[in-house]
Amino acid sequence: MFAQSHAYEPFMGRWSRRLAPLFVDFAGVEDGESVLDVGSGTGALAAAILDARPTAHVTGVDVAPDYVAAARQRGRRGARFVLGDAQALDFADGTFDRAVSMLAMNFVRDPARALAEQIRVTRPGGLIAAAVWDYGDGMQMLRAFWNAAVAADPAADARDERHMPLCRHGELSALWLSQGMRAVGERPLTIQQPFASFDDYWSPFLGGQGPAGAFVAGLAEESRDTLRERLRRLLVGGDGAGNGGGPFTLTARAWAVKGYAPPRSA
Repeated sequence: MFAQSHAYEPFMGRWSRRLAPLFVDFAGVEDGESVLDVGSGTGALAAAILDARPTAHVTGVDVAPDYVAAARQRGRRGARFVLGDAQALDFADGTFDRAVSMLAMNFVRDPARALAEQIRVTRPGGLIAAAVWDYGDGMQMLRAFWNAAVAADPAADARDERHMPLCRHGELSALWLSQGMRAVGERPLTIQQPFASFDDYWSPFLGGQGPAGAFVAGLAEESRDTLRERLRRLLVGGDGAGNGGGPFTLTARAWAVKGYAPPRSA
């Protein structure tokens, strides 16, 4: 049941767990609040909220049954996880004090509709916040990967995550402002992720997660080995003896936005 979530954890889950506490602080979640977590995945953000604010009440919603099941299995008092579409939230108007979404809005087909739904289910004046990786320049793990992939095959550029929506400075703010959000602010959140070896970096790509994992899964064995070696030389250097390389650290930057839900229309 949890094959997808198990593959996600070593690939992007370890990054999201490091980002989550910074995002909770940025979003200003307070004790006792009712918080909606949109695109809750395997529950990293909900856990960070409850670690920082133990009396908060978090409702996570995600479109992937596997992620919802994994989050439920991990379980946290004060959190519940439901299956649902960010573009059609199954909650009454004004249900939540605050809505947050971490590393999910860029995967929603219609982000403006998803934000409008968050505004609807958040009380007027409640804060709504989101964060998205800077896939163009700030997410070194994926930037190194796609640079190497495109160097080997220029056609891979069409699948490079730098083309994804909302990942550049100012794009989240523009979306928030387009929906009438008040006092909108955006800033970067930066983390560092250590790797024990090159294999610690490379192996999660073989799980088929996300655009990069899907790209690797579609390669012939020879092309996959060529990409692996190109990346190994880029990240740890050397002649490949032992293949593992030494430990190294990569940096990741996300753009985070927040603003206050406008008054209800008459």
